[in-house]
Amino acid sequence: LKDQFDNLDKHTQWGIDFLEKYAKFVKERIEIEQNYAKQLRNLVKKYCPKRSPKDEEPRFTSCIAFFNILNELNDYAGQREVVAEEMGHRVYGELMRYSHDLKTERKMHLQEGRKAQQYLDMCWKQMDNSKKKFERECREAEKAQQSYERLDNDTNATKADVEKAKQQLNLRTHMADENKNEYAAQLQNFNGEQHKHYYIVIPQIYKQLQEMDERRTIKLSECYKGFADSERKVIPIISKCLEGMILAAKSVDEHRDSQLVIDCFKSGFEPPGDFPFEDYSQNIYRTISDGTISTPKQEGMRIDSKTTVGKAKGKLWLFGKKPKGPALEDFSHLPPEQRRKKLQQRIDELNRELQKETDQKDALIKMKDVYEKNPQMGDPGSLQPKLTETMSNMDRLRMEIHKNEAWLSEVEGKVAARSDRRHSSDINHLVTQGRESPEGSYTDDANQEVRGPPQQHAHPNEFDDEFEDDDPLPAIGHCKALYPFDGHNEGTLAMKEGEILYIIEEDKGDGWTRARRHNGEEGYVPTSYIDVTLEKNSKGA
Repeated sequence: LKDQFDNLDKHTQWGIDFLEKYAKFVKERIEIEQNYAKQLRNLVKKYCPKRSPKDEEPRFTSCIAFFNILNELNDYAGQREVVAEEMGHRVYGELMRYSHDLKTERKMHLQEGRKAQQYLDMCWKQMDNSKKKFERECREAEKAQQSYERLDNDTNATKADVEKAKQQLNLRTHMADENKNEYAAQLQNFNGEQHKHYYIVIPQIYKQLQEMDERRTIKLSECYKGFADSERKVIPIISKCLEGMILAAKSVDEHRDSQLVIDCFKSGFEPPGDFPFEDYSQNIYRTISDGTISTPKQEGMRIDSKTTVGKAKGKLWLFGKKPKGPALEDFSHLPPEQRRKKLQQRIDELNRELQKETDQKDALIKMKDVYEKNPQMGDPGSLQPKLTETMSNMDRLRMEIHKNEAWLSEVEGKVAARSDRRHSSDINHLVTQGRESPEGSYTDDANQEVRGPPQQHAHPNEFDDEFEDDDPLPAIGHCKALYPFDGHNEGTLAMKEGEILYIIEEDKGDGWTRARRHNGEEGYVPTSYIDVTLEKNSKGA
C-alpha cells in the first residue's frame, strides 16, 4: 500500500464518519428514552390522585392496586432515565471524546505523510533540474567540439579562430563534467531518499494509521457492549417493577370491595313495611247500616294514594333519594349505621388528639421539674401558661369524647332495638267500624272516630313554651310514619311505623317537622322518617 496514500486517507475519514454516525444513533436513542420516561411520568401524574382528605382516600382494592401500578410505572420510568443517563455517559460521551482525539491523531499522521511526500518531490525536482542542466551542458559541449573541428579542418581559418574555438570547447567540456558530477550526486541523494520514503517513513506512517483505525474499531466494539450493558443493568429492577404490578393485580379482592360498598352505604334502616289497605267504602257501609248520612269528612283530611306512594318512594334512603338537610353536630341527619360510623371516627380522632395533649402535658411537667432543679436552664413559671392551656384542651377533649360516646350509645341502642323489633304488616285492615281513622289507618282506641282536626291538650312538662298556646295550631296536612321514632329528647314526639299524624308546622330546613297526634299530643319528628301530604289550601286552614 506504499502508493495508496490517498485511498488510506479516504478510508480513515470514512472510519471517523462511521464513528460519528453511530454516536448520532446513540444520541437519538437517548432522546427516545428521555422522552419515553418523561411521557410515562406525565401519564402517572395525570392519573395519580390529588392529595385528598383522609375520608376521601381510596379504599377499594381495585383502586389501591391501580395506584400501586402507577407507582411501579413511575419507578419504571426512572429506570428508563437511568438507561438514558448511562448511555449518555458511557457510550455517547465516550464516543464524542474519542472522535475528537481520533481526528487530531489522523490529522497529525496525514501531515507527516504529506511532508514526507513533499520532501521526496523536492529531491526529485532537484535531481531532475541537475539532470536537465547536465543534458544542456553536454549539448553545448558537443556543439563546441563540432565548431572546433570545423575550424581546425578549414585551411582558410586563422590560428586565432582555431585557438578560440579550442578554448570554448575546453570550457564547455569542463562545465559538462561539473554538471555530470552534480547530477550524479542529486541522483544518488534522490534514490536514497526515495528508498527511505517507501521503506521506512511511509510504512511507519501507515502503521500508525492502521493502529489508529484498529483502536477505532475496538472502541466501537466496546461502545456496542456498553450500549447493551446499559439496558441489561436495569433489567432486574424493571423485573421487580413488573412483579410489583402483577402483585398489585393479584391483590384485587372483589368480595372485599363489595363489603366496602355495603359498609359505606349501609343505612341501618329496615325495608319499609307493606302499605295498609285504605277502606274508602267505610262510609257506604255505615250509611246502609245506620240509614243516615254521615257527616262528610273534611276535604283536607283525604289521602291521595298516588301522592302518598310517590312521596314515599322519594323518602326511602336505601331505595331512593337521600333527603338533603344541614349537617348536624351529632350526625342525626344521617341514617343510623352511617351516623354510628361517623361518631366512631370522631371519637377515635378525639382520642388521638387527647393522647397528643397528654404527651405534651407530661413533657411540660418533666421540663418544669428540670427547670425547678436547674434554674439556670429556664424559668419554671414560663411553662405554666402552656401547661394550663394543655390541661384546658384535655378537659375540652374529654367532654367532647363523653358527648360523642353518649350519642354513639344512643345510636347503638336504637339499632339493636330496631333489629329486635321487626313489625309485620297486617294486610287485613277490614275491621270493626270505629277502628279506622278518617284516613283509613288503624288507631289504638277502638271507640275513637276522628272526623276533624282534634283539639290539643297541653302538656307543659313535655313541650316547649310554643306548645302551650291557648288556641292550637290548625292542621295543614297529614303524614304517615315510615319508620318508628322513640322521641326520647324533650320536644320530640314518639311515633310508630305506619302511624298517621297531623302536620301543624312544616320543616324549616332543620330536618324536623312539627306534628300532632289524634289525642292532641304535639312534638317534632324527623322529616326523613315521615311521608308528608300537605293540603291544597293549607295556607288558609
